[in-house]
Amino acid sequence: METSELLKKVRQIEIKTRGLSRNIFAGQYHSAFKGRGMAFSEVREYQFGDDIRDIDWNVTARYARPYVKVFEEERELTVMLLIDVSGSREFGTASVMKTEIITEIAATLAFSAIQNNDKIGVIFFSDKVEKFIPPQKGKKHILYIIRELIDFHPDDQETDISQALKYLTNAIKKRCTAFLISDFIDKGDFKDALTIANRKHDVVAIQVYDRREAELPAVGLMKIKDAETGMERWIDTSSARVRQVYKEWWEKRQTKMNDSFKKSRVDSVSVRTEDDYVKALIALFQKRN
Repeated sequence: METSELLKKVRQIEIKTRGLSRNIFAGQYHSAFKGRGMAFSEVREYQFGDDIRDIDWNVTARYARPYVKVFEEERELTVMLLIDVSGSREFGTASVMKTEIITEIAATLAFSAIQNNDKIGVIFFSDKVEKFIPPQKGKKHILYIIRELIDFHPDDQETDISQALKYLTNAIKKRCTAFLISDFIDKGDFKDALTIANRKHDVVAIQVYDRREAELPAVGLMKIKDAETGMERWIDTSSARVRQVYKEWWEKRQTKMNDSFKKSRVDSVSVRTEDDYVKALIALFQKRN
């Protein structure tokens, strides 16, 4: 993509997603994603009803009367975006491609994080970690992330979600909130890696898919291509049996994916390319409150 065209696209994404994060998600995001825990604030004299486990024995000994530590919520978060950049993202039968929706969702979450004074970082992955952007604050950092979201070109085309999750677990030392944004077309099993990552971090899964991945249209002979392997084949979509087998395959895959989320205790939402992702994100945030 040429520089002028890229900058124009970045600006368009910035205007749309910054407005969404400011006007719609400001309170939703804040309440849905709490701080890492409780941070020490001050000490004060013990009052009836205080938890004796909070007594500061050093201060108590110094003043010969009991003092307790006061804690407050540690608001600052580190937010990581795990972005699927495999070949299957370049698909869409509606007015937009999966990669465009992934970009807008990621940018909206990034602006929401910055407005909440959180750090934001990114892991781009295919069947390997393609690029790691360490978490930072600031608008300049956000615009760099958006540029990469729009114009990143991966080395590989296939998908291995486990690799991305293992990298997250090892690379980010302190607890973070991690948004895993993918179509989850992965031939492997990522449940164990997801479970381990979610024990250390707060992982949230966002699936972006196209309706034609879920159900074939009856349009006769159709040539289909696996975007990740490059394999091509002809199928007869006029056959009700072919369409039914395909639908059953999709539903079985979705069931396995959702089962992995449930067993790993990961909150999730699925977004079709033609649907309003804003409603889906709000529903996800509300579910966490």
